[in-house]
Parts: sequence; structure tokens; C-alpha cells
Amino acid sequence: MRLSNLADYAVVLMSAAARQCGSVPIHAAMLAEQTGIPGPTAQKLVSGLARAGLLVASRGSGGGVRLARPAAAISVADIIEAVEGPIALTACVAEGRHDCSLEGSCKVQPHWDVVNGAVRGALQEISLASLTVAPAKSNPFVSSEVETPLDNARTKGLSTSLEANGILQ
Repeated sequence: MRLSNLADYAVVLMSAAARQCGSVPIHAAMLAEQTGIPGPTAQKLVSGLARAGLLVASRGSGGGVRLARPAAAISVADIIEAVEGPIALTACVAEGRHDCSLEGSCKVQPHWDVVNGAVRGALQEISLASLTVAPAKSNPFVSSEVETPLDNARTKGLSTSLEANGILQ
């Protein structure tokens, strides 16, 4: 699964708006400049995100856009749905869609709502505020909850070849 460019750009644009702390309205052109998103695309996204209630626009001098609510109250799911519509991994779960050649015999179709709900739930848990700060550096391949063979060896009082050679202490 991959986000469309527009959904990706919307998340980037909303992050830039969130970094302004919502205190001062910012123009779409400034967001485009800060993010590298082409100006017309940024304007299109700003309009759509405002229609979705994620941004508030004001006209006139000192006008621009700002977040409609705190960044902590806006999720990645909210942003994606503002651009893409409801989060669904397959078209067959969309109401009114009957164009799947497997529709009559598919045993998985009734379960897609659960899968879609899980994906949406995970994206709902990621706030816009969390995208405005640098992530904590961590090794994605090592988890403190996962027991490694090295941990097993140490627990059993065994040394590894790396430890025996003074490489690991």
C-alpha cells in the first residue's frame, strides 16, 4: 500500500503548518516554499484541508491559514481522509461498489472492514504534533521486548565469540 502524492503532500504541508504553532496565519505560498511542494498543489491542498475542517483560512492583510484545532488533536488518518476519502485497502468494501469479479465467491470480502479498521486505527494514533518533532533515534531491528539469541546466551552464562574476543563486553 502506498499513499498518493497528494496525501503525502498533505501530511507534509500540515506538519509545516503545525510547526507555526497555529498562532500566526501562513499563506499557501509560504507553505509551498517551506516544504518544496509546488505552489498550485499547495493551494489546492490548503483549500481541500480547509473544506475538511483541518485548516481555517482568513482573508485580507495578515490573512492565511492556521490549524483549525491543536496539532495533538489532528491525526494522520484525518489528513489522509481529507484528501483520499475513507481509508480502505480494497475497493470492494466501498458502499455501492459491485465491480469485483470475485464478489459472489470471495470469502475474504466480509473481513476487509476489520483490516481497514486496523489500518485506520493505527493512523488515528499518530498525531500531527508527533510529526513536528524529530523522532527518537532507535534501531528498528532491535526491540527491548524481543529476546535475542545474545540475550539467551548471556542468561545461560554462555559467552559469544564476540565477547570471547573482547569485542563485546
